[in-house]
Amino acid sequence: MSQSTVPAPAAPREALIAGLNEPQREAVLTTEGPVLMLAGAGTGKTAALTARLAWLIHNRLAWPSEILCVTFTNKAAREMRERVGNLIGDAVEGMPWLGTFHSIGARMLRRHAELVGLQSNYTIIDTDDQLRLLKQLIAANDLDEKRWPARQLAGLIDRWKNRGLNPADLDAAENEMYANGRGQQFYQLYQDRLKALNACDFGDLLLHMLNILRRHRDVLEQYQSRFKYILVDEYQDTNQVQYLWLRLLAQQRQNICVVGDDDQSIYSWRGAEVANILKFEKDFPGSKVIRLEQNYRSTPQILAAASGLISENSQRLGKTLWTERHAGDKLRVIGVWDAPEEARRVGEDIERLEREGAPLDQVAILVRAQY
Repeated sequence: MSQSTVPAPAAPREALIAGLNEPQREAVLTTEGPVLMLAGAGTGKTAALTARLAWLIHNRLAWPSEILCVTFTNKAAREMRERVGNLIGDAVEGMPWLGTFHSIGARMLRRHAELVGLQSNYTIIDTDDQLRLLKQLIAANDLDEKRWPARQLAGLIDRWKNRGLNPADLDAAENEMYANGRGQQFYQLYQDRLKALNACDFGDLLLHMLNILRRHRDVLEQYQSRFKYILVDEYQDTNQVQYLWLRLLAQQRQNICVVGDDDQSIYSWRGAEVANILKFEKDFPGSKVIRLEQNYRSTPQILAAASGLISENSQRLGKTLWTERHAGDKLRVIGVWDAPEEARRVGEDIERLEREGAPLDQVAILVRAQY
């Protein structure tokens, strides 16, 4: 979108915050300085984040191309774009920096690929290609593939990249622990091979850009100047490289708003660090913490049970969810000996509900994993 023409707003200013509760409005209207939107499940954080983004554009606080808005999934990015489009019309089409960490990292890297030894038309390899490449390196370097299978080494390299570590950054202990004491060497061989192929894996999309921002002050200042506002969804699920990348970009203007819930950090197995949200106020002195605590989804019984459990966690910033919904059924906790008994009990409950006239298409079974 040309910056010489500002699209006509699709909704009056007041409409952007209509229907929001007071903390949500505060999150939208506090446009300057670092903001932590501490939002519990079902508290309307997506509505608040969408309204904030629309407010910035509608009120000419920044051009759409001057806002970095990061989501965790492509689906979330599409939904954000659609919601903002419904509020302000075509202006949202000028938002090239609304997307996932990896899509934005890839876009940046295309512009600066030569700074890490790549060409702008580099290839992003998928998991299968990565495993094939690692198997070739394992064979060429006399590693025992049974002892060091390609999938295990791929996971190891991915974890290093999630932590923002280059081969030279590995300490002696990690180097000795992996690949027969050649962890650093093998990681470097893998990176060199990728570079020779003019390729990178998903982890490189952010690690390469982190390296560029750290080593090339002019590039860092270019993006710090460009992004007048930074918005980040699901901040509790950021890993170290994402955290470091964001912190660099936000250092100059400090107009960063992150949305997250320290009680919902469940992705530590893939590198997420709940400490990122816990130390936000330390990273950005003078931060404003806005708590979204009114829940629109659950009953008082569910909220009371959840709050009672999570209150035992000492590593949290603290909030108390509440709802205006009427009381629902009490929670039941049923203990069983094993999986077969559990399945039998669930089946019996469903049969009972069917006899009582409950439609089966309104019966849900939630499981932890599909295996």
